[in-house]
Amino acid sequence: MLTNKVYKDQAISFSFKNKLKDYSQLIKLRLNITVVFSTFIGYLLGSTGHINVTGLIVVVVGGFLTVGAANGINQIIEKNSDKLMKRTENRPLVTNRMSVEEAVIACLIMGIVGVGMITLYLNTLSGILSLVSLCLYGFLYTPLKKVTPFSVYVGAVPGALPAIIGFVAASGAMGVMGWILFLIQFIWQFPHFYSIAWLCDDDYKRAGLKMMPIGTTKDRKAATQIVIFAALLIPVSLLPYMYGYSHIISTCLLVLVSGLFTLQSIQLYLKLNNASAKKLMFYSIMYLPVMFLILLIDKMIS
Repeated sequence: MLTNKVYKDQAISFSFKNKLKDYSQLIKLRLNITVVFSTFIGYLLGSTGHINVTGLIVVVVGGFLTVGAANGINQIIEKNSDKLMKRTENRPLVTNRMSVEEAVIACLIMGIVGVGMITLYLNTLSGILSLVSLCLYGFLYTPLKKVTPFSVYVGAVPGALPAIIGFVAASGAMGVMGWILFLIQFIWQFPHFYSIAWLCDDDYKRAGLKMMPIGTTKDRKAATQIVIFAALLIPVSLLPYMYGYSHIISTCLLVLVSGLFTLQSIQLYLKLNNASAKKLMFYSIMYLPVMFLILLIDKMIS
């Protein structure tokens, strides 16, 4: 009897771990954490004087649930497309480890609780921005991916909102700094997403997703657009200094990081190969947290 109980407990534990793994895939856990990090930094940058720890926890947890809901909606809509791509063929909805009904219920709960927390415990504006981000990503950007490469421009809006949501949650208003954070994250997404699209071009084509820059394939025209977007981050890096939100040393660091990002994109332009696209993608992953941390450290020591 004892042996049977041990086996039963092990089976329950194994099943629970598998379910947790499925939900971590549904909400795209690693991507979710990266996005919520922007909200976290945005809240700290929007705070004046004493940081409201409760508010910080609410915006982080609420943001995590909202982003998780958006990612889940993305997978519900793209279930058939995900079957055709190697990078997504093992997702829980594709393999029927999770039903569409279960995913819909989970997304509803996460979306309602996440947006509700931010609205009720922080302020209405940050709640509205969270809802807008969820709807744009889940219900506009996702279906547009099969229609037009312009979908990346649409998706860049909800992708750039997390930092400003955190800023608004702390300050109650968008403010100039909030818009600067939005602009940095908005422009950054193009070299980031396009480097991924370059690497996953075959997968995306199989699924009928139009993710490369408008009017291009893996060619110099595409690389040119990537370089332009990366280079735009250099003048944008000067905006915090121009509006009195950073000092000269931190501004030089911001420009340096953006300049290195541009140089990495130029390597892709020169070589037009996957190795350069992969390096650009990894640099882009580091770029945003480094930029935001520079701004946060500048604020903390000033």
